[in-house]
Amino acid sequence: MLRTWLLGAATLLASLAFASSARAEDKVLNLFAWSEYVPQAVIDGFTKETGVKVNYETYASNEEMLTKLLSGAAQYDLVQPSEYTIEAMIKKDLLAPLEKTKLPNLKNLAPEFTKLGHDPDMKYCVTWMAGTVGIVVNTDKVKDDIKGYKDVFQPKFAGKIVTLDDPRELVTWVMNTKGLPINDVNDKVLAEVKPTLAEWMKLIKIYDSDSPKTALENGDVILGVVWSGEAAKLYQKDKKFKYILPAEGAHMFIDSLAIPKGAPHKDNAHAFINYILRPEVSKLISDEFPYTNPNAEARKLLSPEELANPASYPPGSPKLELFHDIGKASADVDKLVTDLKSGG
Repeated sequence: MLRTWLLGAATLLASLAFASSARAEDKVLNLFAWSEYVPQAVIDGFTKETGVKVNYETYASNEEMLTKLLSGAAQYDLVQPSEYTIEAMIKKDLLAPLEKTKLPNLKNLAPEFTKLGHDPDMKYCVTWMAGTVGIVVNTDKVKDDIKGYKDVFQPKFAGKIVTLDDPRELVTWVMNTKGLPINDVNDKVLAEVKPTLAEWMKLIKIYDSDSPKTALENGDVILGVVWSGEAAKLYQKDKKFKYILPAEGAHMFIDSLAIPKGAPHKDNAHAFINYILRPEVSKLISDEFPYTNPNAEARKLLSPEELANPASYPPGSPKLELFHDIGKASADVDKLVTDLKSGG
């Protein structure tokens, strides 16, 4: 009788221990996102409120994120792809549909960020931040009137330029100067782009998608083509850093949060998305990473200085285009840039 009781008690204790472990494991969110894009204050605030520990792993390109996700090397609950990658992931059935009843704060998004071409019904993703890719000039060092890509990639600026380490961006800049539709990428287009791109790449000193502002801030380079949020931070520190949207046309990107189909903690993922949609939380993101905030209610909390930053909120009506999924041509773009970097 005693032995039976002891066995029962042991079984109960083991069950309780397992349940406790499972509950602890459930208090986890595996976030795979761009570097320098998620404020620690946001992560800490979410953990303090929910008890959910956020494991934040970073990547420097959409292609890097997708490769690791497809490898199965790790299981992620949330990823942060750009518009064309969302489009590709939807086609490949890699994303879980959102449960919108768990996202009451969706109402805070500005209407123009709720019906976008890559996910028109907002079935799979919620916009995190938007931005542009443009030119930053240290006006103390550069007295030229820089208006577009051709003005940047001149021999006299050799070794003084920083750009994103992003093959599609590099190819697109040349396409823009030639009047080629940026989403129509094929062998003929790449052959036309190659000679110009080869000359441009000889002039670039630093490729950096993580923190291209650093080289400008340190004086290692005097101009470059970078993310708008990086340019906005430079402008906040010193107005000598001028941001210019290229006259030939510029890429507007939309980065979103999405839940991979096999995510182990989907409830926590929904809770995090809903959390960052709060105006006061979304403001924290803009304060630290001043891209274009898609949250209409959060924008009401931004200062006049933040809203007047030309890199965060470009004035006028610039020519902006979104990327679309280009399928297999993406690998051809990567190969072209890789070959040119290696002298091919």
